[in-house]
Amino acid sequence: MNKSLSTADDILACARSLIVAGGYNGFSYADIAEVVGIRKPSIHHHFPSKLDLVKTLVIRYREAAEEGIANLERAVPGPLDQLRAYIGYWKTCIGDASAPFCVCALLANELPVLPEEIALEIRAYFRFLSGWLTAVLERGAALGVVALTDTPRVEAEAFMATVHGAMLSARAYGDTAIFGTIMDPQLARLSAGA
Repeated sequence: MNKSLSTADDILACARSLIVAGGYNGFSYADIAEVVGIRKPSIHHHFPSKLDLVKTLVIRYREAAEEGIANLERAVPGPLDQLRAYIGYWKTCIGDASAPFCVCALLANELPVLPEEIALEIRAYFRFLSGWLTAVLERGAALGVVALTDTPRVEAEAFMATVHGAMLSARAYGDTAIFGTIMDPQLARLSAGA
């Protein structure tokens, strides 16, 4: 049983890296079989179709993000510090290439050609992240540590779009430091008197 779970996890990890490298249509089960060292029927045993595989990947990605944000909130009490920690997480992931791009942001670019079941899960991720960012900005504004020029929701959407755009810029320039170059001023702009 553990081997089965391990194989499924290996398949998902491989699919994630292949999606980050080339998008939804940039990989096949043959690619996964070669990387993981299993046969294609073994992949079909765990994930009967590519839709099943990518849908599971996106669901687990969102669940991991939800857990990560919950842990961040427990460890970092201040709203502005939570935003800094969130950006710090991505700086590290992009810098060391452990997670150079948000899978859901990457797949969102492909929404017109993705199966609706996957699109629904991607939208759920965006709703979760937007909701969390909105709540953080609301708390920060109420505490006087975050300066908003628009509603918390609009600011949250702009912040999220900037994070994803900064990821694109870092990739386009081949320079991981670009992410911080873009995001650090955003954090400074939101800081009320800090």
